[in-house]
Amino acid sequence: MKKPMRAAMAALLSVSAVALIAGCGKKEKTAAPADAAATVAEEAGPTLEDAQAFVARVEAEMAVLNERAANVFWAQETNITPETEKAAAEMSAEITKKAVEFANESKNFANVEMPAELRRKFDKVRQSIVLPAPSREGAADELAQITTRLNSAYSTGKIEFEGRTVPQDETEILMRQLRDPAKLAEVWTKWHDHAKTMRADYFRMVEIANEGARELGYSDVGQMWRSGYDMPADAFAAETDRLWGQVKPLYDELHCYVRTKLNAKYGADVVPLDQPLRADLLGNMWAQSWAPLYDIAKPSGAAAGVDLDALLKAKGATPESMTKTAEAFFTSLGLDPLPATFWERSQIVKPEGREVVCHASAWNIDDKDDVRIKMCTKVNDDDFRTLHHELGHNYYQRAYKAQSTLDRGGANDGFHEAIGDMIALSITPEYLVQIGLLDKAPDASADIGLLMAQALDKVAFLPFALIVDKWRWQLFSGELTPETSNEGWWKLRTQYQGVRPPTERGPDAFDPGAKYHVPNNTPYTRYFLAAILQVQFYKAACDQIGWQGPLHRCSFYGSKEVGEKLNAMLEMGSAKPWPDALEAFTGTRQMDGSAILEYYAPLMAYLKEQNAGKTCGW
Repeated sequence: MKKPMRAAMAALLSVSAVALIAGCGKKEKTAAPADAAATVAEEAGPTLEDAQAFVARVEAEMAVLNERAANVFWAQETNITPETEKAAAEMSAEITKKAVEFANESKNFANVEMPAELRRKFDKVRQSIVLPAPSREGAADELAQITTRLNSAYSTGKIEFEGRTVPQDETEILMRQLRDPAKLAEVWTKWHDHAKTMRADYFRMVEIANEGARELGYSDVGQMWRSGYDMPADAFAAETDRLWGQVKPLYDELHCYVRTKLNAKYGADVVPLDQPLRADLLGNMWAQSWAPLYDIAKPSGAAAGVDLDALLKAKGATPESMTKTAEAFFTSLGLDPLPATFWERSQIVKPEGREVVCHASAWNIDDKDDVRIKMCTKVNDDDFRTLHHELGHNYYQRAYKAQSTLDRGGANDGFHEAIGDMIALSITPEYLVQIGLLDKAPDASADIGLLMAQALDKVAFLPFALIVDKWRWQLFSGELTPETSNEGWWKLRTQYQGVRPPTERGPDAFDPGAKYHVPNNTPYTRYFLAAILQVQFYKAACDQIGWQGPLHRCSFYGSKEVGEKLNAMLEMGSAKPWPDALEAFTGTRQMDGSAILEYYAPLMAYLKEQNAGKTCGW
C-alpha cells in the first residue's frame, strides 16, 4: 500500500523529478537537497497544509473505494451465493484495512492547529469505522470473514414449524398473526435458538474490534460509537437517558394498559398483572412494535379508524405503486423525482429463485444519483410506511451529494433515520383522502383509536431502541462477558421494556443475535434518536404551515415551504455539527422529546383514565 506523502515533501520531490529529467545525469546533485529538505520537514512535524492534503487524499481514495464496495455488497445482498459472499468478505476486508490505515495515520495530525471544519473531518476518519480491525497481519481478513458469515447466517436462517420450513422473514409474519400463546412461544424460541449458531463468531468479532478501537485511542468500540455525536462519549450517553426520561411516562401508561388487555384475553396464568409481559405475546419477534395487537388493545367505543391494509388491497395497490406513492410525497414538497435508474436497479420485491437479504434498506451506490432500495415489499400498512422511510434515506443522500466525501452523511445518524419517518407521520386520514385511498376522513371520534394504533408501534419501540446499544456498550466495555451477556440482555429488556422471555434462556443463549442489527453490526441508538427527532421535525413542519388543530391531525403534503426548508437542512449533510442542522429546520439546537408528549396528549389522558386504580409497573 502506498505510504502517505506530506505536501511539502511531495512538492520538493516533484521539483527533483523534473531536474532529473532535464539535467541528464545530475542525480547526485539534486537528490541531496531533497533528502535534506525532507529531513527538516519530518523534524518540524506535519503542517496545516499537510493535514489538508491528507484529508483530500482520504476523500478521493474513499470515494472510489466506497462505490466499488457498494456494488459488491449490493450483489451479495440481492443474490446470496458462495461467490458473492466471498467477494463481499474480500471487499469488506479491503475497505476495513484502508479505513484503519487512514484512521491510524490521522493520529499524526493530533497536534496540528486547524479550523474546526477540518478537525471534524479528522474525527470522522477515526469514527467512521463501525468495527475497526487492528493493523496486525490477518486481523482485517478475519473480521471481514466473520461479519460476512454473521450476515448470511441471519438472513438465510430457517426454523421448522408445523411440518414446514419457515424462512426468517416469514417468522416475523407468524409473530404478527398467531394468537395461540403456545405457538407464539414455539416460533419465538426456535428463532432465538437459531441465533446460538452465531454466538462464537459474534464474541470473537467483539474481541477483534475492541483491539482495533484501542489502537485508535478509544477504550472500546462502544466509546468509539458514542464519540460521533459532536459531544463527549459520556455526555452523549447521558443525553439519551435525558430523552428517555422525557417520554418514559407515556410508555409506562401504555405498558400498563396493554398488560390489562392481554390479561383479559389470555388470563392471569399467561399474563400476570404483577410481572413483566411475555415478549412473544406482543405481535413482534422482538417486542419492538405492538401494532398487531390493535384488535386486542382497541379503545372501547373508538371508531373503527382507518384500515390501511384493506384500503391498499381494495385499490389494487402493488409494491411498485406503493413506491410511486411514497415518491409522490417528496415531489409534492418540491423535491425532484427519483432517477430512472432507481426504478431499473432497485429490489422492490423478493426475486424468485435466489436467496436475498429481505431486511429493508436504502442504498447510495455512487454518492451522486444511483440511489436504490432493497426490500421484499408486500402490500400492507407496514411496508407502505417503510417505503416512505427508505425513500427518506434516498432523498437525503441525493440532497448532500455536492458535499465532499466525508461530509456526505446525516447530521447525525438519527437524522438519516428520522426524515422518512417524519413523512410517514403525515400519513393521516386527510392525506389518504388527498391521494385517493380514502373517500372521506373519519371525524375526531376515531382519534383515540388512531393514536393508540400509532403508539403501539412508535411509543412501544422507544425503550427497545435504547437498550440494543446499551447492551452492546456493556459488552464492548467488558461489563458483560460472553457468559453473562444473555442475562445482561434480559436485565436491560426487563428494566426498560418490562418484558421477559416466554421460555427459559440459559447462559449459552444468544438472544440479542435474533435481531438483525446485532449480527449485522448496525449501531441502533440512531433509531432511538430518530424516534425523538421525527416528531420534533414533524411539529416544526406543522408549525411552518401554520397548523392550528391537534398535532396528530397535521399533514404537510404539498407544502413547498416545508420542502424548501427541509432540503436546506438535508443539503448540509454532516458538514456542520448536528445542532446547526437541527436549528436550520426547527429553530432549536437541542433534541427534545416534548413533541411526542404533545402528539399523544389525547391518548395519554385516555390511558391515565383507563389505568386509574390499577397497579402499574413490573
